[in-house]
Amino acid sequence: MENLQAIKQRFGIIGNDLHLNRAIEKSLRVAPTDISVLVTGESGVGKENIPRIIHQLSHRKHAKYIAVNCGAIPEGTIDSELFGHEKGAFTGATATRKGYFEVADGGTIFLDEVGELPLTTQVRLLRVLENGEFIKVGSSQVQKTNVRIVAATNVHMHDAIAKEKFREDLYYRLSTIEINLPPLRERSEDIHLLFRKFAADFAQKYRMPTIRLDENAVKMLLSYRFPGNIRQLRNIAEQISVVEEDRLITPEKLIQYLPNNKRNLPAIIGGKKSDSDFSNERDIMYKILFDMRNDINDLKKLTLDLMQNGNSKQVQEENHRLIERIYQEEIKPEASSVEVVQIPKSSVNNNYDFAETIEEDESLSLQDKEVEMIKKSLEKNSGKRKLAAKELGISERTLYRKIKQYDL
Repeated sequence: MENLQAIKQRFGIIGNDLHLNRAIEKSLRVAPTDISVLVTGESGVGKENIPRIIHQLSHRKHAKYIAVNCGAIPEGTIDSELFGHEKGAFTGATATRKGYFEVADGGTIFLDEVGELPLTTQVRLLRVLENGEFIKVGSSQVQKTNVRIVAATNVHMHDAIAKEKFREDLYYRLSTIEINLPPLRERSEDIHLLFRKFAADFAQKYRMPTIRLDENAVKMLLSYRFPGNIRQLRNIAEQISVVEEDRLITPEKLIQYLPNNKRNLPAIIGGKKSDSDFSNERDIMYKILFDMRNDINDLKKLTLDLMQNGNSKQVQEENHRLIERIYQEEIKPEASSVEVVQIPKSSVNNNYDFAETIEEDESLSLQDKEVEMIKKSLEKNSGKRKLAAKELGISERTLYRKIKQYDL
């Protein structure tokens, strides 16, 4: 058996992460068998490499290897694609056609995005896994096939089973061996290594000097969460390679290619990582709320200082200036709903704790402010969650979760 580094070089896998190595080692051990394998992991982590390794190191390596993207085939034709059809089975079936399971007899089929399969197709697939039998669409004749199935999904299968979108019996047949690939954000030591490899590849492809990141740009790259994983990192490297004239990339240039920073929202660099996939979006929202609270605190403190000095007119002018800064619009003095009351100095100095009053005014938590923002956005967009999520700068899935969390 080839060693780990030789396998990585052979299949173009870059990185030394412990979990990545563990996944490859597991693939090497199961390859000589005919056991079914389920590869799990987020979109863009490189799940397609595992079935290639398994097939090439198995006794089936000289037979067919067919990769099928189940999510890209329309529901109405998926059965025909996988199992074939007879002439006249449906409109447009002008001839008998072999399906992938018939063509790949003796080889390996990789079912990518298997979690997207319709329930009716799942029943047919279960039969193939149990006894190697299938029936073409429009036929009554049972056929046999000898294929090894390696499946992959980015869906949380237990959630899909709970929602009755995926058969539990099929899941356990597919996942006899489960191999999980870690997301890129958990492979921090590999991020810069991958970027350099992609940069070198694109320099060769487009015949131009290789881009390099300066020290601070490297730190920024490592702190980014990469929701699109390796696929996203590769895309960023290609964009920079083509667009930037200066081949030494600074943080000011790199930040333009990190998607969250294109929304004109504050970027959280180097923050503490959370187990949640959506922690970066939550950090951004909290950063906005903190900035708003700081502006309001400035308004309160300035008002307090000026009241203590008895300067009511200046209080009003400064109030308007700060309110304009917070809401980014011009508010005329006569249109203001803020009533300024001049407090005598005697009241101010008579053991009255204004700081305590300010602290009491801040009793509204960040959660309450977040709930208020979500309610206003939903109301503004007539309850349309997709539009509300876009306006808030978060994913639709995050919004759904927060609506359920706050019982809105």
